[in-house]
Amino acid sequence: MPRRGNSLERILGRIDDLDPGNLAILVQRLAREREMLETVFNTIKDGILVADRQGVIQYANAAARALIGLREPDVGTALLWKVMPDLARSLDFAPNEAGEMPPARALTRELEITYPERRHVRLYVVPLAPNRKRSTEGRFAIILTDITEQQRSTRDLIESERFDSVVMLAAGVAHELGNPLNSMNIHLQLIERQLAKLPAGAVKKKVQESAKICVGEVARLDGIIRNFLEAIRPQPPDLAETDLLAVLAEVLALQQQELENLGVRVELDLHLRPPPVMGDRNQIKQVFFNLLKNSMEAMTHGGRLRIEARVDDAWVYLVFADNGVGIAQADLPRVFQPYFSTKRGGHGLGMMIVQRILRGHGGQIALESTPHKGTTVTLQFPLKSRRIRLLEGGSKPVEHPTGGKG
Repeated sequence: MPRRGNSLERILGRIDDLDPGNLAILVQRLAREREMLETVFNTIKDGILVADRQGVIQYANAAARALIGLREPDVGTALLWKVMPDLARSLDFAPNEAGEMPPARALTRELEITYPERRHVRLYVVPLAPNRKRSTEGRFAIILTDITEQQRSTRDLIESERFDSVVMLAAGVAHELGNPLNSMNIHLQLIERQLAKLPAGAVKKKVQESAKICVGEVARLDGIIRNFLEAIRPQPPDLAETDLLAVLAEVLALQQQELENLGVRVELDLHLRPPPVMGDRNQIKQVFFNLLKNSMEAMTHGGRLRIEARVDDAWVYLVFADNGVGIAQADLPRVFQPYFSTKRGGHGLGMMIVQRILRGHGGQIALESTPHKGTTVTLQFPLKSRRIRLLEGGSKPVEHPTGGKG
């Protein structure tokens, strides 16, 4: 008899000769072997699936079940193309008229799955080679690696580089605009001096009024450019213990008259006072101003803005929900891009600046919107204790994978 690879194979080779007692021992040993393999595979972070020609998922480890939303009792009956339609379409695994899947071929690919949550995965598909004793022909294994965080880091790096290029361009344009404005201001001052020497008269008075208007407009443009540069110039936050609700109260007080003029009702759900966070008071105030401005511009007379505070073990959340015109789903991915705006006359930098400030604080911003129903913006700040733990561990604050949903 040919030599076999291990004692279990030797026993299996003589299975027909085993008495009931030895057969029971063999079954127990196989059960222990299976339990050990299950434990090993369930400790692997990558998802592992095995399916047959009919598309039935015959095996799925714990990581795979969590990744694709598959219940353990459904293993052995669930169909791949029904459980994972995104994967089946991507791999051209649609069943034929006989209900069979096409022969699998070795390949690797990245794709996005949308259920049970939106994730980016890298998959590797490989046909299983036939076995002498138990044929595996037509079966294939799928290895799923969750690369969502890797994709997010890459996207953040691209957005950061894009932001830096926009800032450099904007700063250069603003600087070039400042030079002619300074020249205009000097010449307007000279004109005013020359006008003062002329005899009084209606013409002199009219020209003086025009010159005064020009001086005021030049000063206004200079102020706009100065504020613009202050807003977009990357400045590391000057972190100090900050009461978010106190800053919010200041901003609401300053905007109260404008809110009343527009008929916007502000509802505060701030029964739970969050603990202080490490933040830059001025930068956080700018965030609140930008969000209030966006909400006011999105609502018609008589709108409602609801502000809610929440806390969990690691984060403080401030939620701004208005009932304005909302944002089209197709436009949502572009909201934080520079120079994109859904408002006529909008410069498209406000939300980009808000996102930059939140990231500078180790937090993030999440946005949901439905056209004609409203927009909800969730700001997420790390608790002071969490930031201290991260710094002690030599790490940087990381973004919460739920995108601000706590």
